[in-house]
Amino acid sequence: MDTLTYKTVSANAKTVNKKWVVIDAENQVLGRVSSLIAKMLRGKHKASFTPHVDCGDNVIVINAEKIRLTGNKWTEKEYVRYTGYPGGQRFATPAELLKKHPTRIVEMAVYGMLPKNRLSNAIKGNLFVYAGSEHPHAAQQPSKVNL
Repeated sequence: MDTLTYKTVSANAKTVNKKWVVIDAENQVLGRVSSLIAKMLRGKHKASFTPHVDCGDNVIVINAEKIRLTGNKWTEKEYVRYTGYPGGQRFATPAELLKKHPTRIVEMAVYGMLPKNRLSNAIKGNLFVYAGSEHPHAAQQPSKVNL
């Protein structure tokens, strides 16, 4: 009698089933929507999740400029970057960053939730963030995710 009724499935680049999904970030809290996006990019919502393979979906985020932050984070939170020169440390609040680069707030939040390795560099290419409600990926026929 065969006692093994199931097999552990390990996905690889050929067997991965990647979908395209659209997430509307309008009036969504940044951290909550970012954790959902990171989970979908990594593929952790799938039964065939394999840690060393890019098995996540391609995620399109629209209305990134209408994201919501709780508390006083619009003025008190600081993003720090370094230019590479002496005394080149620069600080920006989310309100300042939203004026210059409206998509970067969502991108930085999602990238911070991904692992820091070569696989995450490949996963980052599956995220497409747009400030408005239009995106150029209609040919991929993305499905809308309701939050």
